[in-house]
Order: sequence, then C-alpha cells, then structure tokens
Amino acid sequence: MKKDLGVKDYLFPMPVAMIATYGPDGKVDVMNMAWGTLCDSNMVLCNLTESHKTVKNMKAGSDFTISLATKPLMAASDYFGMASGNVVQDKFERSGLHAVPSKHVKAPVIEEYPLTLECRFHKDYRDDEGNYMVYGEIVNVLADETILNADGSFNFEAWKPILFSSLDATYYEIGPKAGKAFSVGKEYLTKKH
Repeated sequence: MKKDLGVKDYLFPMPVAMIATYGPDGKVDVMNMAWGTLCDSNMVLCNLTESHKTVKNMKAGSDFTISLATKPLMAASDYFGMASGNVVQDKFERSGLHAVPSKHVKAPVIEEYPLTLECRFHKDYRDDEGNYMVYGEIVNVLADETILNADGSFNFEAWKPILFSSLDATYYEIGPKAGKAFSVGKEYLTKKH
C-alpha cells in the first residue's frame, strides 16, 4: 500500500554541482547549486536565489562553470553550500582548492574537480513566483584524464560522483552499473499485447 506524503522535493538523485564565477574584482566565487539540470543537449538550467554572490557576478558579466563533486571533494563542496560569498570574502581561498581561467568562457575552472562544464551565460528569467533561473550554454566540457579510458571515452566508474538526496539531506555515492540504457527495455518493443 502506498502512502501520500504531500508536496516534497523528492526528485532523486540530484548532482552535487559547484557553480564558479569571477567577481568584478577578479576573485573566484563558488557555490553549491541545489537546483539545476540539463534542459537541452547543450544547455543547463540553474534555479538560483537572486541574492547569491554568484548571481550578482553573472549579472556583472561573468560566465560560469559547473563542476560535479566526488567523495574526496565532499567537505569542500558542502562548505560551498553553507557559506555565503556575500558574507565570507575568502570562501574559495579557505577551501585550499585552486582555480585557473577557462579557455572558453569568462569564468574560473576549479582544478581539483575532475569534470567541469564551461558555460556561457545565455539568458535569465524570473517567474511570477519570484524564482530566478539562469540558462547557460555549454561550450566545452573538461574531463581529467583519470576519468577517461585509454581511447578517450568516459569512464564513469573511475569518476565516482556523489549525489544529493533531498529525502534525507544526505550525499550518496553511486553504486555499480545497473543496466544499459536503450537496451534493457528492448523486450517490450516486440512483446505482443
């Protein structure tokens, strides 16, 4: 038997995604984005609070990068979600992480994260409820060689990203492969009604 839980933010799992921008002073700002997703093959959608320093940086002309966290970066990533760049001026420096300028957009690349999406600010949108959304065009993806196979293809098992569960406010590691998409369901394509 199923039980009604009401309205909950239980779309699980969500990536643990860091958004990095440059401030007008050239300083790196980074935040842990709670709500974001792909909305096209080359476009991300970030639902952000407009008062974030990251958003202020975007409005001042910064593009952004999105880096996906792994277990070794969990503590720094969590900190980036707890501390506000509007209050803590040295949030990035406190992490001990390192950034270099992107070659493709006006934004920093955090070197320690093995996978980074370099995004050009595309447009923003505020809905009637006051939600603020930023669309970013993915112009390049950077991958550390440690998460690539010898032939250059992606090695998901070497990457081991963590995920966020809003069900219990917990980070989880991804387990073993469960099945091949667009393959495990083929039996239903030929199944007679």
